[in-house]
Amino acid sequence: MVSYRPLDYRLFDFPNHCEKVVSGGRLLPYLRAHYNGRTPPHNQGDLPVLLALDIGNTTVTIGVFDGPSLGATYRIATDVGRFADEYGVLMLSLLGHDGLTPDTIDQAVIACVVPDLEPRFTSICQRYFGVTPVIVSAGVKTGLRILYDTPRDVGADRVADAVAATRLYGAPLIVVDLGTGTVFDAINRDGDYVGGAIAPGLGIASEALFSRAARLYRVELSRPPSPIGRNTVAAIQSGILFGYVGLIEGIVARMKAELGDDAKVIGTGGYAAIICKETDVFYTVNEDLTLEGLRIIHDMNVAS
Repeated sequence: MVSYRPLDYRLFDFPNHCEKVVSGGRLLPYLRAHYNGRTPPHNQGDLPVLLALDIGNTTVTIGVFDGPSLGATYRIATDVGRFADEYGVLMLSLLGHDGLTPDTIDQAVIACVVPDLEPRFTSICQRYFGVTPVIVSAGVKTGLRILYDTPRDVGADRVADAVAATRLYGAPLIVVDLGTGTVFDAINRDGDYVGGAIAPGLGIASEALFSRAARLYRVELSRPPSPIGRNTVAAIQSGILFGYVGLIEGIVARMKAELGDDAKVIGTGGYAAIICKETDVFYTVNEDLTLEGLRIIHDMNVAS
């Protein structure tokens, strides 16, 4: 079973359908006001608005939660050469496009796998939004027992994925994050994080092929007419797409042999939508899994 949630409410006729996409809190009147051409009101209501930042090697994913509901998401390119003020102004512009002002944000949480960017985004939260973020790192409560040889080596995004998947779908689980890397995380029947596997992502593998093979060139990562390519474009597409399907199915099968055949496979990451169409290995695809995990971890730590 593969399921998706609507990610971009801007595709909807907002006044008539906003309740189907964003519901239950302060974000709704902000967005209604924006789309009706009025100035958004100041914060009011009981549900805190949380800014969640997933800072990856390729993409910074931004989520705005109104209580437990994810109301808006944005994605910008990761650039270690960009100053904090540049990121800050860009974020204000994105949120402002949907009628959200800095004083809308009550709290923040950050997962960062790019060490140089963690202090920059911490300062952005403090300077531009007036909040000190929860940083997902060693010592932060997650409710997840990590059985890795060195628990500190498990990336914050992998921890967030595991926390969200366990809460939403139950253990045992295999989370497949198809992003910069193709990362597999295994959670056993007791809900413990037992380890995983890491392979190059589709984008990295493709770029390596194009840059090292003089007669090959970049192609669109889409499904070829047949697994047997009858031209160079189709042959490259077949090798990359079906090659990664085979990689995923093979590793999942080996992990299920240890975790149990009933282990659910949860897909996430930028390439999940492409891969899931070619295999029935996934129980579901949740492109917001990391953001959901950040919200859950934030709530655990703020409530304690």
